[in-house]
Amino acid sequence: MFAAVMPEEDSHAPLLNPIAEKLARSGDPAHHATAKILARYLDEVLRIPGTNIRFGLDPVLALFPGVGDLLVSGAGGVILLEALRSGVSFTVFLRMAANMGLNFLLGLIPGAGAFFTAFYKSNSRNLAILTTWQAGHHGQVQQSTLRFFLGLLMLLAMLVGFLFVIYLVYGLLFYAAVKALLPAGWL
Repeated sequence: MFAAVMPEEDSHAPLLNPIAEKLARSGDPAHHATAKILARYLDEVLRIPGTNIRFGLDPVLALFPGVGDLLVSGAGGVILLEALRSGVSFTVFLRMAANMGLNFLLGLIPGAGAFFTAFYKSNSRNLAILTTWQAGHHGQVQQSTLRFFLGLLMLLAMLVGFLFVIYLVYGLLFYAAVKALLPAGWL
């Protein structure tokens, strides 16, 4: 019945934000500055006076366990979306997601979480991976990702080993304590 009439685009109309329009049309990865801006503000915008130690809003927001970490992870998700738009491989994407997940888990530690996230800087790590990928060094990123997952696997194996040893030691101690408390012949 009624058809929606779309106004024709006026090429002479003033742009609301010419810089954003230029960046959106650009095919140059260097012009996709959202990831760079987020990484800088989340990881390196502030500096401790008299030192070269830089940190961002990530550890400041990590002082609010749960909520702050959720906000930071949401902002870091934008960097992951940029990585998907750039066509990173699945394993590289998993590595970037693992960086962000580890940052989230570190931030949940009461008190020390903010300290850990100030030095881990997952967003800067993910930005470095993304810019290396965008520069065309796919082999280098794939190789470092393989090393990352092998290292993660080794840490997981060590953690399982430590937990097994702790379980074994406490089990033996518990058995010895129970044996000492019970009358002879009960065990």
